[in-house]
Formats: sequence, structure tokens, C-alpha cells
Amino acid sequence: MGKSILIVEDEPKIAGLLEDYLRTQGGFHTLSVARGDQAVAIFRDESPDLILLDLMLPGLDGIEVCKQIRAESDVPIIMVTARVEEIDRLLGLELGADDYICKPFSPREVVARVKAVLRRAEIAYQKPDQEGLEIDSDRFTAKYGGKTLPLTPVEFALLKSLAAYPGRVFSRDQLMNEMYSDYRVVSDRAVDTHIKNLRKKLNQSSGGKDMIESVYGLGYRFEP
Repeated sequence: MGKSILIVEDEPKIAGLLEDYLRTQGGFHTLSVARGDQAVAIFRDESPDLILLDLMLPGLDGIEVCKQIRAESDVPIIMVTARVEEIDRLLGLELGADDYICKPFSPREVVARVKAVLRRAEIAYQKPDQEGLEIDSDRFTAKYGGKTLPLTPVEFALLKSLAAYPGRVFSRDQLMNEMYSDYRVVSDRAVDTHIKNLRKKLNQSSGGKDMIESVYGLGYRFEP
């Protein structure tokens, strides 16, 4: 079968609907768990290719599950919430999730989002001559000074775009299109949050060198 999706959802009808659509419309292998305190163990045992993670869960909420998984893996994570206003708060927590979906949702939309996030995780790009920076799409890794950068798929896509044209200023809209291939509208804050996380990881690996510059009123540029 295709890639595997772990569904962490405590409402049986929703979990079943997602499983049906992901299998029949996406060709994915699926597994589901209803409790947050079981999700991390299932993730470790099964090593899924992507996680659909509900925010409100018994045992352990989605925020804590996301934090625990992110501490050990960059597997793509799509957070699911019943309140659209929660998304800004989740972004502010810098959880490292790759996408957010609000209930009620169309199962077809979920399948499309899952496919888009997985595509971003398989970006075909490599630029070995960039000073200090190595990007290897075959292994989906980025290194600086020989140190592996623990990037999420969204952060990898942003770094790929910025590093391909050093010195070029990218607007938030341009970067948003790199983050989300379906061109949906999200807030500028989403771009800023992902850039902030990417910048922090680059700084840590480069000894404090700030390679992503903010250009007031325009956007961002990469200066190795």
C-alpha cells in the first residue's frame, strides 16, 4: 500500500470517515488511536509518514503529543481543531506543525492537504555549492557546517526557496506559495512563525550567524 497515516482522533465517526477517504481516495495505509497518551507509543512503533492530530484528546492533549513527537522526529504533522481562533494560538506556541485544519472539514480537503504536505516533504532540490549549506532532497536533509538541521517539511521548503536565490527578496505571498502548494490563504503570521523557527535552527548550527534577513515592508532574503 501507499504511505501510512496515523490518525489521532477520539471521535469514532470522524476517525472512521478519515480512514475511509484516505484509503480509497488517497491510497494510504491508515491506523488510528483515540487517546493522546497512546499516540506517541504508536508513533514509535509504527513510524507513520504523516500524523493527523486532533487538538482535544483524552489522556494527553494534541499540543503535548505534538511537542513529544517533535522532540524526536520531524515527521509531518497536521493539527486538527474545532475552533478556527485556536490556529493563531497554536502558531504562537511554535509547535512545528506543518498544517492546520478546522472542523467541520471536507474529507476530500483533508486528503488534498495530506497529499500537499507529503509532497513538500519530498521536495526535489539540492544545491551543494552554497557556502556552508548542503541540501539533499533524496534524503530530505539539510546541513550547515556538517551539522544536520532538524527541519520540518515547511521549513525545508522555505529554506530551499530562499537558498536557491541568495540576496533575492521574497514576499510573504511568494513564500506562502512555497509553503502551501494549493495556494490557500493563510495569515502572514504563519510565514513569520515558520521563518522564525527556521532562522533559530540556522543560527544554532552556524554559531549565531543570521542568514535570513527581514526586509522591512517587503519580506525576507537569504544571505549566507
